[in-house]
Amino acid sequence: MDEPNSYTWYALYTKSRAEKKALEQLKALNIEAYLPLRKRLKQWSDRKKWVEEPIIGSYIFVKIRSCDYRRVFEARSIVAYVSHKGKACPIPDSDIEAMKRCIESNLDFGVENEAIKKGQLITVTSGPLEGIKGEVIDIKGTKKLSLSISNIGYTLVVDLAEASIAKA
Repeated sequence: MDEPNSYTWYALYTKSRAEKKALEQLKALNIEAYLPLRKRLKQWSDRKKWVEEPIIGSYIFVKIRSCDYRRVFEARSIVAYVSHKGKACPIPDSDIEAMKRCIESNLDFGVENEAIKKGQLITVTSGPLEGIKGEVIDIKGTKKLSLSISNIGYTLVVDLAEASIAKA
Protein backbone atom coordinates (compact mmCIF):
# COMPACT_ATOMS: atom_id res chain seq x y z
CA MET A 1 0.00 0.00 0.00
CA ASP A 2 1.10 3.54 -0.68
CA GLU A 3 1.07 6.61 1.53
CA PRO A 4 -1.94 6.75 3.89
CA ASN A 5 -3.63 9.66 2.11
CA SER A 6 -2.85 8.74 -1.50
CA TYR A 7 -5.45 6.97 -3.61
CA THR A 8 -4.56 3.86 -5.62
CA TRP A 9 -6.56 1.70 -8.03
CA TYR A 10 -7.01 -2.00 -7.26
CA ALA A 11 -8.96 -4.81 -8.89
CA LEU A 12 -11.40 -6.84 -6.84
CA TYR A 13 -13.05 -10.18 -7.48
CA THR A 14 -16.83 -10.17 -7.11
CA LYS A 15 -19.27 -12.98 -6.61
CA SER A 16 -20.31 -14.54 -9.90
CA ARG A 17 -22.60 -12.28 -11.92
CA ALA A 18 -22.70 -9.73 -9.06
CA GLU A 19 -20.55 -6.98 -10.59
CA LYS A 20 -23.36 -4.39 -10.84
CA LYS A 21 -24.53 -5.17 -7.31
CA ALA A 22 -20.94 -4.74 -6.08
CA LEU A 23 -20.76 -1.36 -7.83
CA GLU A 24 -23.94 -0.19 -6.06
CA GLN A 25 -22.69 -1.44 -2.69
CA LEU A 26 -19.28 0.23 -3.04
CA LYS A 27 -20.84 3.54 -4.10
CA ALA A 28 -23.16 3.34 -1.08
CA LEU A 29 -19.99 3.11 1.05
CA ASN A 30 -18.61 6.24 -0.72
CA ILE A 31 -15.83 4.21 -2.31
CA GLU A 32 -14.84 5.22 -5.84
CA ALA A 33 -15.49 2.23 -8.06
CA TYR A 34 -15.31 1.58 -11.80
CA LEU A 35 -17.09 -1.21 -13.60
CA PRO A 36 -16.28 -1.32 -17.33
CA LEU A 37 -19.49 -2.18 -19.20
CA ARG A 38 -20.29 -2.92 -22.84
CA LYS A 39 -23.68 -2.82 -24.56
CA ARG A 40 -24.61 -6.05 -26.33
CA LEU A 41 -27.72 -7.06 -28.25
CA LYS A 42 -28.99 -10.22 -26.53
CA GLN A 43 -31.46 -12.49 -28.21
CA TRP A 44 -33.94 -14.70 -26.45
CA SER A 45 -36.44 -16.99 -28.14
CA ASP A 46 -39.16 -14.32 -28.04
CA ARG A 47 -37.28 -10.98 -28.17
CA LYS A 48 -34.07 -9.02 -28.55
CA LYS A 49 -32.82 -6.50 -26.02
CA TRP A 50 -29.75 -4.27 -25.53
CA VAL A 51 -28.09 -5.03 -22.21
CA GLU A 52 -25.00 -3.70 -20.46
CA GLU A 53 -22.59 -6.45 -19.49
CA PRO A 54 -19.29 -6.28 -17.60
CA ILE A 55 -16.33 -6.42 -19.96
CA ILE A 56 -14.35 -8.56 -17.53
CA GLY A 57 -16.57 -10.95 -15.62
CA SER A 58 -16.27 -11.01 -11.81
CA TYR A 59 -13.95 -7.96 -11.68
CA ILE A 60 -14.49 -4.41 -10.44
CA PHE A 61 -11.95 -1.65 -9.85
CA VAL A 62 -11.72 0.61 -6.79
CA LYS A 63 -9.65 3.70 -6.03
CA ILE A 64 -8.93 3.76 -2.32
CA ARG A 65 -6.55 4.94 0.39
CA SER A 66 -4.75 2.38 2.52
CA CYS A 67 -7.13 3.10 5.42
CA ASP A 68 -10.04 1.89 3.23
CA TYR A 69 -8.37 -1.41 2.38
CA ARG A 70 -10.65 -3.54 4.58
CA ARG A 71 -13.76 -1.35 4.14
CA VAL A 72 -14.38 -2.71 0.63
CA PHE A 73 -15.45 -6.01 2.21
CA GLU A 74 -18.48 -4.23 3.72
CA ALA A 75 -19.85 -4.63 0.19
CA ARG A 76 -21.27 -8.14 0.41
CA SER A 77 -20.62 -8.89 -3.29
CA ILE A 78 -16.84 -8.46 -2.96
CA VAL A 79 -14.84 -11.68 -2.61
CA ALA A 80 -11.17 -10.66 -2.58
CA TYR A 81 -8.49 -8.37 -3.97
CA VAL A 82 -6.66 -9.47 -7.08
CA SER A 83 -3.31 -10.16 -5.48
CA HIS A 84 0.14 -11.57 -6.03
CA LYS A 85 1.93 -13.40 -3.21
CA GLY A 86 -0.78 -12.30 -0.78
CA LYS A 87 -0.51 -8.59 -1.56
CA ALA A 88 -3.11 -6.59 -3.51
CA CYS A 89 -1.77 -5.51 -6.90
CA PRO A 90 -1.97 -1.75 -7.50
CA ILE A 91 -3.08 -0.65 -10.97
CA PRO A 92 -1.61 2.53 -12.48
CA ASP A 93 -4.06 5.39 -13.08
CA SER A 94 -2.97 5.36 -16.73
CA ASP A 95 -4.25 1.78 -17.20
CA ILE A 96 -7.69 2.67 -15.86
CA GLU A 97 -7.76 5.86 -17.95
CA ALA A 98 -6.83 3.93 -21.12
CA MET A 99 -9.57 1.38 -20.43
CA LYS A 100 -12.13 4.15 -19.87
CA ARG A 101 -11.12 5.89 -23.09
CA CYS A 102 -11.42 2.66 -25.10
CA ILE A 103 -14.91 2.02 -23.79
CA GLU A 104 -16.19 5.61 -23.97
CA SER A 105 -14.99 6.06 -27.55
CA ASN A 106 -16.88 2.96 -28.72
CA LEU A 107 -13.76 1.52 -30.35
CA ASP A 108 -14.01 -2.08 -31.46
CA PHE A 109 -11.98 -4.07 -28.96
CA GLY A 110 -11.72 -7.48 -27.41
CA VAL A 111 -10.56 -8.64 -24.02
CA GLU A 112 -8.05 -11.44 -23.71
CA ASN A 113 -6.72 -13.10 -20.61
CA GLU A 114 -3.76 -14.69 -22.31
CA ALA A 115 -0.30 -13.25 -22.68
CA ILE A 116 0.13 -11.39 -25.96
CA LYS A 117 3.41 -11.75 -27.85
CA LYS A 118 5.74 -8.87 -27.29
CA GLY A 119 6.28 -6.61 -30.32
CA GLN A 120 6.90 -3.02 -31.33
CA LEU A 121 6.06 -0.43 -28.66
CA ILE A 122 3.91 2.36 -30.10
CA THR A 123 2.13 5.56 -29.10
CA VAL A 124 -1.31 6.41 -30.49
CA THR A 125 -0.95 9.74 -32.33
CA SER A 126 -4.58 10.55 -33.14
CA GLY A 127 -8.13 9.64 -32.24
CA PRO A 128 -9.71 8.97 -28.87
CA LEU A 129 -6.69 7.04 -27.58
CA GLU A 130 -4.16 9.75 -28.49
CA GLY A 131 -1.12 9.57 -26.22
CA ILE A 132 -1.74 6.00 -25.08
CA LYS A 133 1.28 3.71 -25.34
CA GLY A 134 0.94 0.07 -26.25
CA GLU A 135 2.41 -2.87 -28.07
CA VAL A 136 1.73 -3.81 -31.69
CA ILE A 137 1.00 -7.42 -32.50
CA ASP A 138 -0.01 -9.05 -35.76
CA ILE A 139 -3.32 -10.84 -35.60
CA LYS A 140 -4.79 -11.98 -38.91
CA GLY A 141 -2.76 -9.35 -40.75
CA THR A 142 -4.15 -6.30 -38.93
CA LYS A 143 -2.37 -3.98 -36.53
CA LYS A 144 -3.63 -4.10 -32.98
CA LEU A 145 -2.83 -2.09 -29.88
CA SER A 146 -2.76 -4.11 -26.71
CA LEU A 147 -3.38 -2.27 -23.46
CA SER A 148 -2.27 -4.48 -20.64
CA ILE A 149 -4.22 -3.97 -17.43
CA SER A 150 -1.30 -4.27 -15.08
CA ASN A 151 -1.18 -7.09 -12.59
CA ILE A 152 -4.53 -8.74 -13.33
CA GLY A 153 -3.67 -10.71 -16.46
CA TYR A 154 -6.10 -9.08 -18.90
CA THR A 155 -5.41 -7.16 -22.07
CA LEU A 156 -7.70 -4.93 -24.15
CA VAL A 157 -6.98 -5.38 -27.86
CA VAL A 158 -8.03 -2.43 -30.06
CA ASP A 159 -8.04 -2.26 -33.88
CA LEU A 160 -6.06 0.78 -35.04
CA ALA A 161 -5.28 2.21 -38.44
CA GLU A 162 -1.53 2.12 -39.14
CA ALA A 163 -1.52 5.88 -39.77
CA SER A 164 -2.66 6.64 -36.23
CA ILE A 165 0.40 5.19 -34.49
CA ALA A 166 4.08 6.06 -34.19
CA LYS A 167 7.01 4.09 -32.85
CA ALA A 168 7.59 4.88 -29.18
